[in-house]
Amino acid sequence: MNRRAFITLLGGAAAAWPIAASAQQTERMRRIGVLMSFAADSPEGRVRMAALIEGLRQLGWSDRRNIRIDIRWAAGNADNFRKYAAELIALEPDVVLATVTPAVTALQQASRTVPIVFVGVIDPVGSGLVASLARPGGNATGFLTFEYALAAKWLQLLKELAPRTTRAAVLRDPSVAAGIGQFAAIQAVGPIGLELSAIDLRDAGAIERAVAEFAREENGGLIVTSSFAQETDVIVALAARHKLPAVYSRDYFARAGGLLSYGSNLLDEYRRAGSYIDRILKGARPADLPLQAPTKYELVINLKTAKTLGLTVPLPLLGRADEVIE
Repeated sequence: MNRRAFITLLGGAAAAWPIAASAQQTERMRRIGVLMSFAADSPEGRVRMAALIEGLRQLGWSDRRNIRIDIRWAAGNADNFRKYAAELIALEPDVVLATVTPAVTALQQASRTVPIVFVGVIDPVGSGLVASLARPGGNATGFLTFEYALAAKWLQLLKELAPRTTRAAVLRDPSVAAGIGQFAAIQAVGPIGLELSAIDLRDAGAIERAVAEFAREENGGLIVTSSFAQETDVIVALAARHKLPAVYSRDYFARAGGLLSYGSNLLDEYRRAGSYIDRILKGARPADLPLQAPTKYELVINLKTAKTLGLTVPLPLLGRADEVIE
């Protein structure tokens, strides 16, 4: 199913979420909370919600018949995560889907008993969300979006696509364990002709100042880690303005005009999350459900952006691409 179809599906489902069960229903209405990291008007967020709904529907859960979904959109704001986590827990849901580490943290602060299924989390053990990958041990489990070894691939892709690059700035969020871990994984690659530096990001203003400062010297490139998934348009625009080749961890950056992305298939994670929600609604405990690693990694190349930067994409790299944007 393509992205447009997902949005259409979501639009139809959204209208039904607030509707209570009718008198004729024979199945008990189950309640699912969702704490999203995106803003309510984010197309990417809506596409992901549609993927979750499709995954649930394939397992027999219908928003018109046996589930009600309550969504809160945190827009990447720490205060919103805490506020909306408390609101969702107060609704006494049967299970909550959480996206990204701050959402899970806020929900666990609000409740240690309500089951949580998460997606978009990079290092749940290091972040203290679960005891181990095989035995989560608490009220949360879910789907990893990343393995640290993948971070090294971003550096290699940057050098392959832009061989003249001699400096790379790694954009990360230092407030989460994954931001530190991914930079360490990139450093561990060893010398491949790139001088590495880290740019710690917290808001749009800081991003603009840091990237502008980095771009003052020639032959620079960017790596945008998956610990920093907000401010998509700002980062893509800055890379274009300063003519910096950039490699991203999320495919929506490439679709928004970024040069290249390589990472897990996030829509697949949301569909698969439906299977764990299904199992919990049928009686399983999060503590007994091992965490699942990504099953699909995708390379997306934006040829239009490459041409704007004066780059020629090597044919072997082009042949490995899962999607080419022209």
